[in-house]
Amino acid sequence: MRQLPLSEPAAEVFGQPNPAVLGYLRAGGDPYSTATWYLFDGDQHVLVNTNSARRRVADLRDDGRVSLTALAKDDWYTHVSIVGHVAQMWDDHDLADIDRIARHYTGDRFADRRGPRTSIRIAIDRWHAWGALAPGAND
Repeated sequence: MRQLPLSEPAAEVFGQPNPAVLGYLRAGGDPYSTATWYLFDGDQHVLVNTNSARRRVADLRDDGRVSLTALAKDDWYTHVSIVGHVAQMWDDHDLADIDRIARHYTGDRFADRRGPRTSIRIAIDRWHAWGALAPGAND
């Protein structure tokens, strides 16, 4: 695992709207993962957003340790993974955050306008990369 900042090639991949998986611990300590959209702020944080009724909201309030792996669209062997913690959670009342994330992925606002949503800001503690981004891969 490397410390911050992300390398330029890793930040470039992580900044794209790539498929991603969020990992965290459930209340009983069981690991859990779920596919998610994310938005990298280009610095030390990642924004994710979920329906407020999801169990993960309570789980992340109980234990904010997370990992997130983004897979390069054209080469899933190439990926960037972060390990971090929930830095902040808030209600996304006007759906502004999920709309920002949806525009990143689809070019349009989030389609499902029902139900309350929760924004989760993840602070990146460390990271690693694999495939074409692995140390020495392009030497």
